[in-house]
Amino acid sequence: MDKRKFSTAVAKYVVNPLTRAFAGYVPLWALLETTGRKSGLPRRTPVGNGIEGNTFWLIAEHGHKANYVRNIKANPKARVRVGGRWRNGTAHLMPEDDARARQRNMRRGNAALVRMMGTDLLTVRIDLED
Repeated sequence: MDKRKFSTAVAKYVVNPLTRAFAGYVPLWALLETTGRKSGLPRRTPVGNGIEGNTFWLIAEHGHKANYVRNIKANPKARVRVGGRWRNGTAHLMPEDDARARQRNMRRGNAALVRMMGTDLLTVRIDLED
């Protein structure tokens, strides 16, 4: 099994179910909601808390192959739950951004896990509405 398949399975069946309940309420995690590109249904994924004012930053560990990135390509409208509150925004994929350099300025815990399990890092910026 290659690294991407392994880390995706671990996230889907172990990490995400455990953190989904707490994401958005504890400082380390947030919850990203995108619209399913095929189903049109809300899809929620725990992500590292990358809030900076009215901007939310995250690093997709599998780049353009991550399901939430594929959803963003189809519909850039997204929501993020941080601090127990949902915020609407518009997501932008930033392939020109240096994802590793950006991670150095983000909260440490999740960034290390993304670097370890990631195969193709991609920066995502979400411009949040007030």
